[in-house]
Amino acid sequence: MTPVRFDAQLRARLAANLARLASAPLEARALKHAAVSVLVTDGGDGDAAFLLTRRAAHLNAHAGQYALPGGRVDEGESALDAARREVREEIGLALAKEDFLGRLDDYPTRSGYRITPLVAWLDGAAPLSPNPAEVERIYRVPLAELGKAGSPQFVSIPESGQPVIRYPLLGTLLHAPTAAVLYQFMEVALFGRETRVAHLEQPVFAWR
Repeated sequence: MTPVRFDAQLRARLAANLARLASAPLEARALKHAAVSVLVTDGGDGDAAFLLTRRAAHLNAHAGQYALPGGRVDEGESALDAARREVREEIGLALAKEDFLGRLDDYPTRSGYRITPLVAWLDGAAPLSPNPAEVERIYRVPLAELGKAGSPQFVSIPESGQPVIRYPLLGTLLHAPTAAVLYQFMEVALFGRETRVAHLEQPVFAWR
């Protein structure tokens, strides 16, 4: 995949492709609600990138893992409000509602969450300030990395009839839900394909 330029044409393309995505509601089940943000920005050389965080090592849950900014939706909040709050709390960005271009499908996790991914456009000059209580580091990952040869990977496991998705990024393997969200973002927002990901599996270690 060739580098993707961070420009007005890309913003319009992402917004138009997201607007065409038909809703695919999850089956009714008791899931806690969370929201994450795919933040598209300048990678520093005029090419588009997305932001990925590494969670602080001292956290009780998922310490040191790579993740999209996000967290639980509080009572009375919308997914959009929660996404904006989490971005502000984790990386110090105050995003307006108008910065959000659209949303992807909800993803159900084995640990009992329904994750709503939203896509936002971030001015390349916006300062990033990781909150040390939650975030160890912020990475700008080129969008082109999502479509490089061999990415993502789909593997079989004996515990499930569905494929496990994983993304080789930043010298490691990212698993669902992050990998599933990034894959659908690439397929839908970048390429305009109506690709679904709710069926894609998480590794067994994430089933709790």
